[in-house]
Amino acid sequence: MLVSATEMLKKAKEGHYAVGQFNINNLEWTKSILQTAQELNSPVILGVSEGAGKYMTGFNTVAAMVKAMDQDLGITVPVALHLDHGTYDGCYKCIKAGFTSIMFDGSHYAIEENIEKTKELVAVAHAMGMSIEAEVGSIGGEEDGVVGMGECADPAECKQIADLGVDMLAAGIGNIHGKYPANWAGLSFETLDAIQQKTGVMPLVLHGGTGIPEDMIKKAISLGVAKINVNTECQLSFQEATRKYIEAGKDLEGKGFDPRKLLAPGCEAIKATVKTKMELFGSVGKA
Repeated sequence: MLVSATEMLKKAKEGHYAVGQFNINNLEWTKSILQTAQELNSPVILGVSEGAGKYMTGFNTVAAMVKAMDQDLGITVPVALHLDHGTYDGCYKCIKAGFTSIMFDGSHYAIEENIEKTKELVAVAHAMGMSIEAEVGSIGGEEDGVVGMGECADPAECKQIADLGVDMLAAGIGNIHGKYPANWAGLSFETLDAIQQKTGVMPLVLHGGTGIPEDMIKKAISLGVAKINVNTECQLSFQEATRKYIEAGKDLEGKGFDPRKLLAPGCEAIKATVKTKMELFGSVGKA
């Protein structure tokens, strides 16, 4: 059931759990995540980066695939199709393509320009019945060519963006895209707490959910995080399962080279990863 993310995140914030955003890269990713969400009766957000959208030939293709798959699989849990780290132009492309949610990442602009562009996109998205996420501060690491240094967000600036009427707010608190280095200092809960004090009931978003220790995840949820993004962990689990299948020579047995067989172990690995995360986030049974 394709919906905006507004109500599912409002319920998550009030219920002290988080909804997982799992990024999709192709049909197999999408199918695995949707089936797991349905099995666990959990709301879910399908994240699409601009790079992944381009890889899948465009946002129109992505939206059509997700809508058709949602219908053909008989999905009844709430599903939001969400642009991840969107540019100004990318947001408009996803609005036209029929996404149900967008993220405008204006964190690299001066706060005044971030506010100006976010305000405009909030009005357009809400007029279309879509939810919108904004960002303040920086998420460390690299994603789709966007490099962040991991600066913590200014709570006062977070309030300025929250007051524009966004449905969720991503704020840098020391989190990183991709694998976390051994010398990672951890999340800044002092910053997160200060942001929640300023933004109140606004659902907060934790990017870079791969590799954050479970106790930190639970503490972040207790401090207002209602959406947690996971991408790298699914990629790693898919890669590992596929590697084992090939190294065991399964692709050389019978018709093991058939992509439906070749990709099956990786798909099952994604399902297992998503299940583990949904249980950790507390969203199981909350659809």
